[in-house]
Amino acid sequence: MDKADMVWVSVSTLLVLLMVTPGLALFYGGLVRSKNVLSILVQVLTVFCIALVLWFIYGYSLAFTQGGSVIGGFSRVFFSGMLDLGAQKFSTSGSIPELTFASFQATFAGITCALLIGGFAERIRYSAVLVFTVIWMTLAYVPIAHMVWAPDGWLFKSGALDFAGGTVVHINAGIAGLVGAYFLGDRIGYRKESMQPHNLPMAMMGACLLWVGWFGFNAGSALAANQTAALAFFNTLLATAAAVLAWTGVEWLYKGKPSLLGGISGMVAGLVGITPAAGLVGPGGALAIGLLTGAVCVWGVNGLKRMLGADDTLDVFGIHGLGGIVGAMLTGLFNAQPLGGPGLKTMAEVPHQLWVQFEGVACTIVWSGIVALIGYYVAGKLCGGLRVAPDVEREGLDIQAHGESAYHR
Repeated sequence: MDKADMVWVSVSTLLVLLMVTPGLALFYGGLVRSKNVLSILVQVLTVFCIALVLWFIYGYSLAFTQGGSVIGGFSRVFFSGMLDLGAQKFSTSGSIPELTFASFQATFAGITCALLIGGFAERIRYSAVLVFTVIWMTLAYVPIAHMVWAPDGWLFKSGALDFAGGTVVHINAGIAGLVGAYFLGDRIGYRKESMQPHNLPMAMMGACLLWVGWFGFNAGSALAANQTAALAFFNTLLATAAAVLAWTGVEWLYKGKPSLLGGISGMVAGLVGITPAAGLVGPGGALAIGLLTGAVCVWGVNGLKRMLGADDTLDVFGIHGLGGIVGAMLTGLFNAQPLGGPGLKTMAEVPHQLWVQFEGVACTIVWSGIVALIGYYVAGKLCGGLRVAPDVEREGLDIQAHGESAYHR
């Protein structure tokens, strides 16, 4: 065991926790209307906690132990065999305790489940969110994590590149959120009345905490305090800055005014885009990925959103889904050594790698989408419907579902 590696991955786990509570919670909380801010905070918090508990019970075992090409086995259920406290023996994963690795990956499962709730915010029953989380994490997140990251996983063996979760986290969550937006239907008054974010400073604070925490998310995925972590760290810094500038520039050009909402949306888009590539491309590739992802996601939350016709409340697909797709594909390109990457030796290898990347993207879209449909259907049946009553939606979920209000006059 290497103590420096253990400390770095432990700190990275804390940084990913920072991404969710308070980061994602504040980001989403600021973007919804004031009557629903507490509901989204509660959902982020409890969904994250459900994922952590399920990860301990069976999620980690099925995701990361040996099994088949799609799912692992049960040898680490309840973290069995991972530690013997009586003998003070801990199994290792690489140069760190396996318990540290499992803790780090637990936060990935948690944030993925929390991200997708932005697609159907402001209109879903709280009980349905909880039931859906159990189903979707079990049948979508865990198998895709195994396929992409486990040594005997199908996509891992095929050579798919995903350093920190472009497919496993962002495309996965983006598709599930989009399916949820379709399944539940539009919010009452959508496209007819103003539904602007109620607190942009809150959203800004949340986005900045996401950026800080994302260094653990990406650089921590090196699983060691080494040169790959250093590369992933700087790439996360550079790509995000480039995406903020790209989004701001495109918005300024086409809308006439650069907005704070656009700036922080570009921040998240850049973080998403560099996630699969962080330790697999050079700084030049990171710059290009940030610029391209930031620009493309402006279209994702405007033109593409109109084309899809879904009320994706917090643009989970437009930023996380689309940004994850762009980042995953560009990883296959900029991984090449002629373009400054550490991987493919010649450009002749790039077309094959792009095809492998496409397979990973397509598999994630189809798998996550089908599981999401099943999950929403079952949750609706078990909870007396997915959607709250119209009068509840009009008054707001804070008072009706949770009996409290964020703001008192």
